[in-house]
Amino acid sequence: MPITLPSDLPAFDTLTNEGVMVMGHDDAAKQDIRPLRIGLLNLMPKKIQTETQFARLIGATPLQIDLQLIRMTEHQSKTTSAAHMDAFYRSFAEVEGTGEKFDGLIITGAPIEHLDFEDVTYWDEIARVFDWTQTHVHSTFGVCWGGMAMMYHFHQLPKHILPHKAFGCFRHETVEKQSPYLRGFSDDFVIPVSRWTEMRDAEIAERSALRTLLSSPDVGPCLVEDTAHRALYIFNHFEYDSGTLKEEYDRDVASGTPINVPQNYYPQDDPTKEPTNRWRSHAHLLYGNWINQIYQTTPFRIETIGS
Repeated sequence: MPITLPSDLPAFDTLTNEGVMVMGHDDAAKQDIRPLRIGLLNLMPKKIQTETQFARLIGATPLQIDLQLIRMTEHQSKTTSAAHMDAFYRSFAEVEGTGEKFDGLIITGAPIEHLDFEDVTYWDEIARVFDWTQTHVHSTFGVCWGGMAMMYHFHQLPKHILPHKAFGCFRHETVEKQSPYLRGFSDDFVIPVSRWTEMRDAEIAERSALRTLLSSPDVGPCLVEDTAHRALYIFNHFEYDSGTLKEEYDRDVASGTPINVPQNYYPQDDPTKEPTNRWRSHAHLLYGNWINQIYQTTPFRIETIGS
């Protein structure tokens, strides 16, 4: 089954051209199926790129997905047109006010790692989002800063500033091989990493509700399950396109920002060569497994979520 998107959303044509099954709302309404309702709270500056990355992954399953785009209420995007935001996004305040519920919610990262959590301008609202998920969302997926912020909110776990940016494609290991979220995973694989902060294994291990599923000897824990809050937290970027790390590297070089060549990304670590994607299959596995777990466990009557 396809992912349901507005036919004029840029991701619609991009994914159609890639062979992803995409359906407009009018056609979806004709099918006698309850689609899984997945929200994307998009905190990234490049909204359109991020929409497409996540829609690609959650739209590759056999289930019909109704993707809803959400933004913070008072935080205005400086890099995406107001016309795009007005056409395709609703504020969290609007979503909260309707009382509607979601089978799943993805909360993206945000380029605000240098700030303490509670110094973020929209911290009060996003803390309200986290609490709202407990009564209105069946399963929440916090990505990078989004995952770290949820762990801080629910478990008082701090993030730690790294001495230098973790930047590149790092080898990871499957820690919990029996987890349904890791069905089909290899024992060893690479994931793109781009962050200045980390969470620490020892502190996660102190919280009995948390379980590390994926980890790296080089960049630490990656994927953590929080059963008490029906949540997954991932600190690295399976959703990245082949060229996303290159874009970040080229941007920093052009601006004169000190940056290392992303490790294990370019062939022979040579930035003049085209990077190779070695994580795409595991990206589809993880998000496909997440969607499948939601499908297996979410109530048929969506209004009963959280009750």
